[in-house]
Amino acid sequence: MFTGIIETLGSVLEIEKKSGDIRFVVNVGKLDMSDVSLGDSIAVNGICLTAIAFDEHTFTADVSNETISLTTLKDLTIGSSVNLEKALLPTTRLGGHLVSGHVDGIGVVTEIKQDARSIRIKFKAPPELNKYIAAKGSICVDGVSLTVNSIGADNEGFSLNIVPHTQERTIMQYYKVGQKVNLEVDLIARYLESLLLGADPASLKKTDGISKTLLAEAGFLK
Repeated sequence: MFTGIIETLGSVLEIEKKSGDIRFVVNVGKLDMSDVSLGDSIAVNGICLTAIAFDEHTFTADVSNETISLTTLKDLTIGSSVNLEKALLPTTRLGGHLVSGHVDGIGVVTEIKQDARSIRIKFKAPPELNKYIAAKGSICVDGVSLTVNSIGADNEGFSLNIVPHTQERTIMQYYKVGQKVNLEVDLIARYLESLLLGADPASLKKTDGISKTLLAEAGFLK
């Protein structure tokens, strides 16, 4: 688990094809590796990866075809900057929100504009994720915990306000229109849906959303 508070920027040092999938070596920049153990999780652009080797300056992770196909890791090249965060500890301040490091889909930057010292960025999410994104709710973009400013018309896309500190500490400073990003929706939204659907998760395809009938059938209304 992670908090979505980026600790530092790193960079891709090596990309090696290994029997059909990929091995990444990441330069960790200023990330403190003194408390890292073999097998620990480190989030790279919001993707939970397992450290199979590490030293003071780097860590190595194998990436499966599943992860490659569902995330933006396939777009990285040697030298690409990446957001890094070590897994949280029981004593960690939860400054962002609970983030699993499991990407739900890939979004696209559709607009970037200045707003005083902040920037406002609009994103388009995969249609199947829109129902989980709520105004003033939490979302994780490339590993960064953020608050949704607003939702587009007909629930099409969402916008975020990025303050100067976040710009300086994350790869968001390099975003351009058309940029692909990793999205992870709020855990609470996903688990709430699972509770409502009960033993028949396939019914997700049979409903247009949360209705009074669905709430009553799930035991939330009498």
